[in-house]
Amino acid sequence: MASVASLQLPPSCILVQYCTHNGCQYVRYPPTEGFLSKARRGIYMIRECSIHGYFSDDDLCPACNSEGKFVMSTRERDSMARKLALVLRHAPEKFDLEMDINGWIDVRDIVRKFKDSGRRQHWLRPHHLRAISETDPKGRYEIRGNMMRATYGHTVEIELDLPSTDIPDSLFYPCDPAEAENLLEVGISPGDRAHVHLSASIRAAAEAGRFHHKDPAIIEVDTARMVASGETIWHAGVTVYLSESVAGEYLSIVGDDDPELSLLKESWEEE
Repeated sequence: MASVASLQLPPSCILVQYCTHNGCQYVRYPPTEGFLSKARRGIYMIRECSIHGYFSDDDLCPACNSEGKFVMSTRERDSMARKLALVLRHAPEKFDLEMDINGWIDVRDIVRKFKDSGRRQHWLRPHHLRAISETDPKGRYEIRGNMMRATYGHTVEIELDLPSTDIPDSLFYPCDPAEAENLLEVGISPGDRAHVHLSASIRAAAEAGRFHHKDPAIIEVDTARMVASGETIWHAGVTVYLSESVAGEYLSIVGDDDPELSLLKESWEEE
């Protein structure tokens, strides 16, 4: 059997912990200099510090400067995150997965079904999904024990058991400028989603809105009055809040002269 050193391995193998090549099982860990060189060139990965847990898109653990242990490349993370979005938000039946009423699916079942779907997922283990969840900057996923769910973005109907206390007095919603005035009359409905998605800041709402509109209008939601009137708002992701709907009486348009929105618009013009 050929030695690992004599094998003609693909360059990407530097990012693989465990692999099988031509019948030879081997483990490769990226050397420190190679790892730092890749990080400097913008080739990132998720790594695990033995003390502080998972971290990503940083040269070293931000808490202790440890290099940590390789977990997965961000390319692998992004590919897996797209699959997770499908099964946890929209269509668990695509992988023959069972979701409970609160949106939870067993991590072990997800791993098994993903691995069954193709040889490229042979490396996947439950801790990889935990790493994705814990390093997601928007808090899109949650893991409790062996169960995993998306915190927002659902098109399937679920019963939310998310926190509904300490809601900010105002939240924000992006929309097509041509629809802004109409929303003040008819309110905001979820559309093809299960819930209305609100943002914690003008910036967060604008960033979400820019996926659909070049220059989105921003609606301010008087959530203090909503809560006082008995409406429920849930805290989902880091900057995301959910509501079943929002009546027009709680809405107002953020003017272009708002300092934060004005700065954002200036930055968009420079792009």
